[in-house]
Amino acid sequence: MTQRPSIAFAKFSAPRNGTVFVLSADEGGLSDAAKACDPGKTLGRAFPVAEFTGKFASTVEILAPEGTSLDRLVAIGVGKVSGLDEYAWLRLGGTIAASLRKATDVAVVLDVVGASPSGKDAASLAAGILLRSYSFDKYKTRKDKDDAEPKKPVKVTIHTSAPAAAKKAFTDAEAVIDGVLLARDLVNEPANVLGPVEFAARAKELEALGVKVEILAEKEMKKLGMGSLLGVAQGSPRGARMAIMQWNGGKPKDSPVAFVGKGVTFDTGGNSMKPASGMEDMKGDMGGAAAVTGLMHALAARKAKANVVGIIGLVENAVDGHAQRPGDIVTSMSGQTIEILNTDAEGRLVLADALWYCNDRFQPKFMVNLATLTGAIMVALGQHHAGLFSNNDELAERLTAAGQATQERLWRMPLGAEYDKLIDSKNADMKNIGGRYGGAIIAAQFLQRFVKETPWAHLDIAGTAMGSPSNEINQSWGSGFGVRLLDRLVRDNYEQ
Repeated sequence: MTQRPSIAFAKFSAPRNGTVFVLSADEGGLSDAAKACDPGKTLGRAFPVAEFTGKFASTVEILAPEGTSLDRLVAIGVGKVSGLDEYAWLRLGGTIAASLRKATDVAVVLDVVGASPSGKDAASLAAGILLRSYSFDKYKTRKDKDDAEPKKPVKVTIHTSAPAAAKKAFTDAEAVIDGVLLARDLVNEPANVLGPVEFAARAKELEALGVKVEILAEKEMKKLGMGSLLGVAQGSPRGARMAIMQWNGGKPKDSPVAFVGKGVTFDTGGNSMKPASGMEDMKGDMGGAAAVTGLMHALAARKAKANVVGIIGLVENAVDGHAQRPGDIVTSMSGQTIEILNTDAEGRLVLADALWYCNDRFQPKFMVNLATLTGAIMVALGQHHAGLFSNNDELAERLTAAGQATQERLWRMPLGAEYDKLIDSKNADMKNIGGRYGGAIIAAQFLQRFVKETPWAHLDIAGTAMGSPSNEINQSWGSGFGVRLLDRLVRDNYEQ
């Protein structure tokens, strides 16, 4: 794997060696601290030649700048200072990371004309550097000659007016980033390496952070009556697991908040088999479970003052003589029966038992489930928003606000009795698909039958958790979508 940059914070000083990044506002030019790094005024001469005006994320680079012993001097445009919110600082950090190249000693002068970047801003910039620096290359054995020897990890020092505050803020930010990177790792792993048993073992590792983790195997789930989840798993020799993760950082008697993730470690579609083209991407059909696991890591690592439950249902949807068939009827843990009309509508079957178990055992304040559930949500929203379905306006509004703050954006979709009746079955209590239209809504209606009156939200992250468009803070196939969003939801609304 690519070596992770080390991050430090220091008071302003003019760096004498290595690579230096300075910031330039739109039409505001360079600050005095930035100018001190460029005694030869090379950037001032380069800006008009490069038609550089400080536009956001634009760059100008000078090699071996005159009058210094620096290797490189790079100016990064920050745009209008009025737009420098948390996400902008993340993106600027990502822009810096993309420009590091082979540098090992890097300084960032965090000073902008017309702005006063805080310690929190510095921490966000550092977080963006870490997010963009991630790559998943652990299985590449052939390296270029230049990469034959292990490279020294890059050391990034961020010069700021508030280094102590930046260091404190970065402690929390780094905990969340580690959760995002864990989720990315899980989504990127091939299915032959990461099956239900192996995923459960990864969840178990969170005990090192103080998370209480229980693992249910098929025997325990069968005893609990989880026929819906186990029906999906019965075609695979790799078994099924459910991981129950508890972080108890709040008051002992407080009800927890709960997050539930779909963890289909590979989805062939079962007997309703998917087309061969693109099926390799179905190693990522556990993006919801990855997000919940990454979230639990983030909350525990930053010692969140809340009681939180994370539950992930882990199965492989495979095809063999034991796999469930279209027309089969299974009995869920709730006692409700389900007619299986399409074995590729399997994620909702896993979540049905996981949601019921979560609600029955923990009686949480609310439940949020995440799932790469339907292609239909991508038809509706593309890949820049996840679908939000909810039975509770307050929860939906808080999720939407958290999505705006983190730019892991959500768009609320409808629920209603008209859609719900489309999954009524002549042969069982319900069927697992409806008609041709409204597929993402029908999937959400199915899930709603397993939450009773508990405030609940379903996030369909099929377009955002894997294969989403690259941006300044993510170049990976697995994005880790949901970790920052849900950490913000908890942080802003449910911590003491």
